[in-house]
Amino acid sequence: MSETEIVESKETLAAEPATSISFADLGLSENILQALTDVGYETPSPIQSECIPILLEGKDLLGMAQTGTGKTAAFALPILNRLDIKNATPQALILTPTRELALQVAEAFGRYAKHLPGFHVLPIYGGQSYGIQLKQLARGAHVIVGTPGRIMDHLERESLSLTGLQTLVLDEADEMLRMGFIDDVQWILDHTPAERQTALFSATMPDAIRRVAQNYLLTPEEVKIKSATQTVSAIRQCYWQVSGVHKLDALTRLLEVEDQDAVLIFVRTKILTDELAQKLEARGHSVAALNGDMNQQARERVIEQLKSGGLDIVVATDVAARGIDVPRVSHVINYDIPYDAEAYVHRIGRTGRAGRAGTAILFVAPREMRMLRTIERVTRQPIEHLALPTQQAVTDRRVTLFKEKIAKALTSEDLDFFSVLAEEIIREQEVSPERLAAALAFLVQKERPLRLEEKSHGKVREDRPPRAERPERANRFERSDRPERAGRFDRPERAERPPRRERSERPPFAPASEISDDDRGNAVVMVRYRIEVGRTHGVSPKDIVGAIANEGNLPSRLIGRIDLYDDYSTVDLPDDLSRDTLQILRAAWVRRRQLNIARDDGNAAPGNSRPPRKGPGKPFHDRSSYGDRPHGGDRFADGNAPWRGDRPAGTGRPPYKKRDRGQ
Repeated sequence: MSETEIVESKETLAAEPATSISFADLGLSENILQALTDVGYETPSPIQSECIPILLEGKDLLGMAQTGTGKTAAFALPILNRLDIKNATPQALILTPTRELALQVAEAFGRYAKHLPGFHVLPIYGGQSYGIQLKQLARGAHVIVGTPGRIMDHLERESLSLTGLQTLVLDEADEMLRMGFIDDVQWILDHTPAERQTALFSATMPDAIRRVAQNYLLTPEEVKIKSATQTVSAIRQCYWQVSGVHKLDALTRLLEVEDQDAVLIFVRTKILTDELAQKLEARGHSVAALNGDMNQQARERVIEQLKSGGLDIVVATDVAARGIDVPRVSHVINYDIPYDAEAYVHRIGRTGRAGRAGTAILFVAPREMRMLRTIERVTRQPIEHLALPTQQAVTDRRVTLFKEKIAKALTSEDLDFFSVLAEEIIREQEVSPERLAAALAFLVQKERPLRLEEKSHGKVREDRPPRAERPERANRFERSDRPERAGRFDRPERAERPPRRERSERPPFAPASEISDDDRGNAVVMVRYRIEVGRTHGVSPKDIVGAIANEGNLPSRLIGRIDLYDDYSTVDLPDDLSRDTLQILRAAWVRRRQLNIARDDGNAAPGNSRPPRKGPGKPFHDRSSYGDRPHGGDRFADGNAPWRGDRPAGTGRPPYKKRDRGQ
């Protein structure tokens, strides 16, 4: 196996990717080059410049690179370049560990294929209706992007045919190993054409992934990217975890309290640039939008106003902001988190220029914390948590600025006419000078009150630091390789555990009825929910935890007590689950059963309420413990054949024959 190792030179965030070649030099078609120009790509990243020629030649590839290095384009562009658009059957299959990544990859294909008329990419993942996917498959797709479990379902059901497959990509293979999908991946590999091209990308190369590469890749070229990107020391990086306060309100508070000169705010879509700019302008800010729909003259006018001080805030997309070099930009605010770490690097490189200090603020939703950790790894710097300014802090800031304006007017303006006018008003209205000054201050600040009022629907929860995250566990699928596993029964007795802290010392984590009013502010209020799957269906607590955590994007630490009954179960979950999360969980499947989650009203039939039995449950092999795909005998919305079709029980998977690739 040949190996090409590239070491990316250290660079500041303000620098552009250091490559001496262009995308045109890589042999890509004009349609793809035009799409790359439209999205703002100028030069290929190291992994793109190395991988694209290899894949264009039809060779197998083993790529080692971290998330955020641009590997999606590294495999997507060659695939698009080799597609036969007239053949609307799956020519490429990309396997990803999560549905979020599947959607991101599918969106990237759509952007790169902007000038390929008739191109169609289809994401397939658990949690989406089978009926929708079956209709889309029937219409045809050139590229399929999906999670292993759902891809297996369609192959078993024969609703997905891979007979014309040319390229197979395993994206984030080590993550699929960690999530327990490696057996599913190998099953899929066994049921694809032997003459396919295969590319495997992984941030690390554990033994299990190395074995997959040896068994399923034919004399692959190996590309290894060592990311050594470092950040500018003058840039302060911090994040605010979205919770309790609307993002627009949080942004307004930060803009008022932070000492800034000029601000760049990044959002994901062109529509949002206009919407957010209008809302900020209505709140008294000098702001303009910058997006790809603007012509070059309008774009240059906005940048010139930002340079000269005619504008203080610009709301932009990644593409529109490329190449901006305005030294007075003191803050970059990521209103929407970028899709990859590379985009984040380019975004915050717009501040901290010319030796000045800069601040980069990132808004992160709970489900986006994984991307935050990826960004920290790529930039090699921790991103500190930012406490949202309180309402009182905003009020104090407004009052301070108001006093400064008055002091400036008192010393620099001719106020004789207004002094006479004030004396007349005091005499006519029979009010004190203090009362008159208060009335004038009210009129001046009427549109933008000095005191930040609480919302009419009640006091919003002020920001609190996020919970400390649990350190990442070692790979649970390779526990047998751990030294401490050998002779595990010969270990000395465990030392006596120190006494537990009293409940009053620990943060409350209990049903709402058991939390006092004094503790409620710092508590995780739990509510009991009922789900329609129980012991008779072969479910175990780990199945329930896996499905809820994966489908609902809920950390496992927020999943409380689970009780199993005959044909249903109960689980304690946070009281503040959103309506969207509950809808997703209702549609999730475990052990071929839909959860149909609902709050437990305690009215279950007595005959179905015996306590959970102890000991292991009925053995049952089921991939759904990771929540990747729903199962169920009647799960197809179109009324077609259920899980096993008409096959006799115990016959297993369809009788595919494993292909010999000459290994």
